[in-house]
Amino acid sequence: MQNLTSNRPTHPSFWEAFRYWLKLGFISFGGPAGQIAMMHQELVERRRWISERRFLHALNYCMLLPGPEAQQLAIYLGWLLHRSWGGIVAGTLFILPSLVVLAALTYVYLVYGDVTFVQGVFNGIKPAVVAIVLFAAWRIGQRALRNGVLWAFAAAAFIAIFALEVPFPYIVLAAGLLGYLGGRLAPERFQVGGGHGASGKRYGPALIDDDTPPPAHTRFRPGRLVVLVILFVALWLAVMAALGHPVLRDMGVFFTKAALVTFGGAYAVLPYVYQGAVETHGWLTGPQMIDGLALGETTPGPLIMVVAFVGFIGAWSHAVFGPDLLLPAGVAGAVVATFFTFLPSYLFILAGAPLVEATHGDLKFTAPLTGITAAVVGVIVNLALFFGWHVLWPEASPAAPFAGRFEWFYALMAVAAFIALWRFKQDILRVLAACAVVGLVYTYLA
Repeated sequence: MQNLTSNRPTHPSFWEAFRYWLKLGFISFGGPAGQIAMMHQELVERRRWISERRFLHALNYCMLLPGPEAQQLAIYLGWLLHRSWGGIVAGTLFILPSLVVLAALTYVYLVYGDVTFVQGVFNGIKPAVVAIVLFAAWRIGQRALRNGVLWAFAAAAFIAIFALEVPFPYIVLAAGLLGYLGGRLAPERFQVGGGHGASGKRYGPALIDDDTPPPAHTRFRPGRLVVLVILFVALWLAVMAALGHPVLRDMGVFFTKAALVTFGGAYAVLPYVYQGAVETHGWLTGPQMIDGLALGETTPGPLIMVVAFVGFIGAWSHAVFGPDLLLPAGVAGAVVATFFTFLPSYLFILAGAPLVEATHGDLKFTAPLTGITAAVVGVIVNLALFFGWHVLWPEASPAAPFAGRFEWFYALMAVAAFIALWRFKQDILRVLAACAVVGLVYTYLA
């Protein structure tokens, strides 16, 4: 509903904004689309702290960056309203409730995971996760694969990661390079826009309106940029030096790399996290990775918060503080994984947003990003097949990929969950809850 009030709203106090960002951290379900919609409804439509055009201007910049665009948008808007500390608080409160909830659930999972009740719930959630990932591939592909060239990008990426086991960062690099070349040779093939266009609606005068001059703190200053980069590098080095266990240091390096290749959203980076956390470092197993994604889907915050689950189990399983301090080890692993995954997002916004505010032009997806987004579709399909293999052939191994029984019931559940998401547009949380109940009943009856 449009707000036709003619009076411009007053500037919110820091603590008023603090309360809003904290609330958002607890209710930010529904993935990036849902989280962005929540911010739009509250900040643009109801409170009118920012205009529609300025909101989308910030969002388009965030969509060009690696990392979770919803959290980056929160940092951007918090920075616009209350300078750097406003951005830091907004971005931190966006993920802090999720970190606490996910760490608690991971502890329950590790301690009580052998209980029949818990097993039954996860047995039902796992097929739903397969459907959710496959649905994500379909949803992104529908938007991104607009011509044969981009379909070829997706197919090549799938073959590279599935058959050739090419590491995900190399796929991103190749897709970006080929997208750049394609944009120069055949630009019409790479003109694929993002999914967040302007609605053209007006909700009344906004505090930061279309014609509002940029606040003084948003002006670009080269000296400030240099200082910010130095501070972030120093912070990264200081935290790395403070990590006393090699597993925690490995996590710091690994999740920093992960933060820089998350083009295309959380589903795109999950194969990279799997390759590193499961195959390279052995922090957790493939089935545990599926369970972690299930927990990530049922908690608030960005889906990439699954890294907290990975860090918790990795530090717990390696007993980084000794066998008698497993819980502190798990919490430390979750915090380390979260800190290094999200740290670059703060730098991207606090350093880059002044340049964006200075342009006030619409930012478009570049040709390299179009190529990367197309390749991501193939990568996500591979991820769905990997999860499906673990769920439907639980006794199989790489040496005998189809050994053991085939779980026909869970296959039917996965199909039903996909139909619910695709055909009947059901909410992800409802699908997960329904599958958890069915899995629990089936486990007790089987």
